[in-house]
Amino acid sequence: MKKSVTSFLATVSILLLGTTAYAQSKEKVAVEELIHTYFDALNSGDAEKVTSLFTKTGVLLAQGAPTATGSEQVNGTFQYVFDNFSYDLKVSIGEVIVQGKYAIVSSTSTGSFVIKASKENVPADFRETFILQKEKGDWKIASYMYNQPK
Repeated sequence: MKKSVTSFLATVSILLLGTTAYAQSKEKVAVEELIHTYFDALNSGDAEKVTSLFTKTGVLLAQGAPTATGSEQVNGTFQYVFDNFSYDLKVSIGEVIVQGKYAIVSSTSTGSFVIKASKENVPADFRETFILQKEKGDWKIASYMYNQPK
């Protein structure tokens, strides 16, 4: 009897660990999809789409720019950026940590941007950190910071 209980508990533990690993894997995929969607919107110059990926109180910490907090400021910042620059960046996702309704993502992106006024094409490399929050079943960007390593 004792052996049966021990065997049963071991089986349940393995099943629970497998279920947890599957759930985390599923969340990691959803988080990575959001990051790719963000870069698609960035590359297409769509400020409304980018803004929709943030929480309503989302924070944008852009290199050399004032902090943008909330949908209106985030949208305004991206609209200014897209009015003056166009991007062609490829993202490489590094680390993804999912913990409950929060996730942290580090990534790098490489490619170029065009300064619209001069039509100058500038090679670019960026490092990014995203803090994501799950809202109503969807992952959203709660805070986003990037810089150029050079």
